[in-house]
Amino acid sequence: MSITLVLGGARSGKSTYAQKQAEQAAAKTGRPPLMIATAEAFDDEMRDRIDRHRDERGDGWRTLEAPLDLAAAVRDLTAEDIVVVDCLTLWLSNQMLGDHDVDAAIEELAQAFSACPATAWVVSNEVGWSLVPENALGRRFRDDAGRLNQRIAAVADKACLIVAGMRLDLHRY
Repeated sequence: MSITLVLGGARSGKSTYAQKQAEQAAAKTGRPPLMIATAEAFDDEMRDRIDRHRDERGDGWRTLEAPLDLAAAVRDLTAEDIVVVDCLTLWLSNQMLGDHDVDAAIEELAQAFSACPATAWVVSNEVGWSLVPENALGRRFRDDAGRLNQRIAAVADKACLIVAGMRLDLHRY
């Protein structure tokens, strides 16, 4: 149906925007929206974040956890699904920390989104506007995140940038 890439920095409001859009779309269908979550709770702080996000969504959401095999989760979606994927950069870090083939995983995910029949908002961080990371892993993550965002944007129907809770629609050049 429609894939929208929602980009923004930390605490920009991108997840809130995507969730509100999905809730509005789902209300028209009478079906609950689906959150495909990519976070893994490796520590107490992350567990608290996950719990807080779950509480903020409330009981009206279904949740599917896909920290690594996000492409399979996307391939399983139907035309009736209203979905938020949150977020691609956490998924990317899971790929990198698991020593997976990042380029192959990005391509598999892009192909899954290009064939996806659902209405989806796909959240990702824009990390390339800050300081150059001081270590090789940080620089690799920044570069891979930029390539990931470009690849998903290429197959998305729309893209927007959220800054300070405000939306800017993006257009292909």
